[in-house]
Amino acid sequence: MHDHLWERGANDGSNSRVGRDSLNRRTVLKATGGAAASVSLAGCVGSYELIGSSQDTDETIRIGVLAPEPESDFIGRSMAQSAEVAVTELNEDGGIAGRDVELVVGNTKDSPTEASRVYQQLVLEEDVDVTVGMFDSHALENIMDEIADQELVHLTSGAATTAASQLVNEEYDRYKYHFRVGPTNDRDLGNAQISFMDEYAHEIGWESIAVLAEDYPWADEPWDIYQDELADTQVDVVYEERYPPATNDFTDLYDDIEEAGADAAFVTTAHTGNEAVLDWSTAQRQFAFGGIHVPMQLPTYYDDIGGACEYGIGYSTATETSEITDATQPFVQEYADEFGSYPQDMGYNTYDAVRIFAEAVEAAGTVDSEELVSELEDIEHEGASGYIEFHDSDDEFAHDLVFNPETPTAVYFQWQTTDDGEPVREVIWPEEHATDDAAGEYVTPPWLA
Repeated sequence: MHDHLWERGANDGSNSRVGRDSLNRRTVLKATGGAAASVSLAGCVGSYELIGSSQDTDETIRIGVLAPEPESDFIGRSMAQSAEVAVTELNEDGGIAGRDVELVVGNTKDSPTEASRVYQQLVLEEDVDVTVGMFDSHALENIMDEIADQELVHLTSGAATTAASQLVNEEYDRYKYHFRVGPTNDRDLGNAQISFMDEYAHEIGWESIAVLAEDYPWADEPWDIYQDELADTQVDVVYEERYPPATNDFTDLYDDIEEAGADAAFVTTAHTGNEAVLDWSTAQRQFAFGGIHVPMQLPTYYDDIGGACEYGIGYSTATETSEITDATQPFVQEYADEFGSYPQDMGYNTYDAVRIFAEAVEAAGTVDSEELVSELEDIEHEGASGYIEFHDSDDEFAHDLVFNPETPTAVYFQWQTTDDGEPVREVIWPEEHATDDAAGEYVTPPWLA
């Protein structure tokens, strides 16, 4: 048995450890010239019809999810559970093309090496028909050659690196099996922040900003965008710093920001986010705070951090009460009903990845990746995270989620509390997605009012 894999049954809804060995479905198809064949599955009774033949209508479709620590990490758990919601919905609606759907989750352990090993097991041993997920950018880059070798569609729903899409552009025939459902790639992540600064920051009194970004590779592209484009927005950059990854005390940085007279600290942080927000709020620093702050995307973060994130602004795919599309709230409520919590950003993307795969299979009438690539390239999908279509193969970011500033695939929120003291993530921009669960608008931190 593989301790890093768990399976969701197509019919009984139970979780069970799995460890069955099988032949690589694609290898068998190539060896038989695409003819129908049956292979014995170790540990299983009977035979297994290969998808692609005219007699395979009863075969189960298997979806592999690559997620970090899905049994303990909030992000990994959200990815796995969101895929589970999608699979449950599909099975309740007759499956995909009349076939039951099973989910197999692999634990990448947030490691490129482990991600590669688990990917191989999902494809070669678990015989999945597609893989979705992958949170870590280095891990995704590490499996791109394996995705190409297996010629199996992979739908990324977490990693933002543009390296994957650039490979698709440069060597299309080899890497065309990769698509990014979300989030926006790291370059468009930077572009989204420029849109916020240009269109909304001045409305909340952010006339000048201090730009802070942790010195991790994931922040390289947004930082480059800031350097190139912030000067052309309506805000003045009075201070900027790419601070070391080991930073756990922001006292000196925040002293410099106050001395520079910035209205706000505009942050790009994930690994150092807790220290950044704590040092801001507990000392009641004389500037506002917000930007890309990955920990603030957790629906439980207010309680996790003891309320220190109140009045902080974050950037997220969606929130618990936002309505990005007509599909957002039905998904959120299904998730909450099933698990008693709310999804994190990567959960929305993973849910959409499963639904997009199902839509493509229904349209193509097959799980053959060659045909699915063509379907996916033309797809226009209304997902829980937004409206999804992919860049053309000749685009610099081939097969990436298209970023359209007119229809953004993410929102800006502020942590606030309701009259009853309940913490909420109040969406403040774009205006069409704004919520009114608390103040219904941006609230200036009281020590700055």
